[in-house]
Parts: sequence; C-alpha cells; structure tokens
Amino acid sequence: MQRYSPTQIALHWLIAVLIVAALIMGWYFNSMQITSPASFKLKASMIAWHKWVGISVLALAVLRLIWRARRGAPAPLPGQPAWQLKAAGLIHLLLYALMLAMPLVGWLMSSAKGYPVVWFNLVQLPDLVDKNEALGHVLGWSHALMAYAIVAIVGLHALAALKHHFIDRDATLARMLPSCRKGDTQA
Repeated sequence: MQRYSPTQIALHWLIAVLIVAALIMGWYFNSMQITSPASFKLKASMIAWHKWVGISVLALAVLRLIWRARRGAPAPLPGQPAWQLKAAGLIHLLLYALMLAMPLVGWLMSSAKGYPVVWFNLVQLPDLVDKNEALGHVLGWSHALMAYAIVAIVGLHALAALKHHFIDRDATLARMLPSCRKGDTQA
C-alpha cells in the first residue's frame, strides 16, 4: 500500500487541528458579551489567537501545496468508481481553496476594519487594503460564510474517509493516519 509521506500526514493533521481550533475560537469570541475589562481582554486575546491560527493555516497550506506539487501523492486505490474519484477531487480542491481563501479574507477584513494582524505578537503583517468599514463588513460576512462552508466540506471529507474505512474496508483512511510501517510511504 502506498501511503502519504510523514510530512504530508503531519501537515494534514496539523492543519486539521488548527482549522477546528480557529472555528471554535471564532464562534466563541463572536458570541462573547463585553461586560467588564476582563471580558474585553479575553475577547481581544481570543481574536489575536484566532488570527495567529488562521495565518498559520495559510502558511502551512501553502507549504502543503508546494510539497504536493514537488512530491505528488499516492495514486487512487484501484477499483474506486469514477464518480467517487471526481467527488474526492472536487472536495480536495474546495478544501485547498478554503484553506487559502479563508485566512486571506480574514486578513483583508482585519485590514479593512483597521485592526493589524500581528503573527504571534512577533511579526506585524502589512495591511492588504486601506481602512474601509463597509468593505470590512462584507469581508466579515464572507469570512463567516466560508466558516460554514469549511465545516460542511470537512464533514463530507471525514464521512467519506469513515465510509472507506468501515463500509468499503479499503486503505483510503489508513494512508493518511500517522502510524506507518517502514517502506509504505511515498516520497
């Protein structure tokens, strides 16, 4: 069985954990009420962490795409119907598009609203657009819609992996799991 490389597997699961963390933080701080200086400080901290995670997802997704372009991926398992291969290709394309677009739209939104993006309190990223509250509002709605889209698409991706594992009983999921026997990996 050809598997994904340890680097591809690590990037896949790290990005997955970061996306889930960003979603949880985003929904949490959007539901927070500012009732005291402490709650204001907590919300500001959560927003900063959300931005750090989002920019990290963007950087890791770019790295993952470069790695995949240079090293490739294992061929699909034999015997899969053409419609499943096309659906998997579309889901992967949408996931990659959202992993890139969602953090970029968030960064654009922060710029338009006049809030800097400072990655891990170390690197202030440049504003991508001038301050524009109306644009910031539109970008905020776009960012929120993308959050719902990524939840739906990640859900489909996970359900398909589980279907392959438990119903089809093939190695689709196993090729992306961290446990790996020597000699089973692709470059």
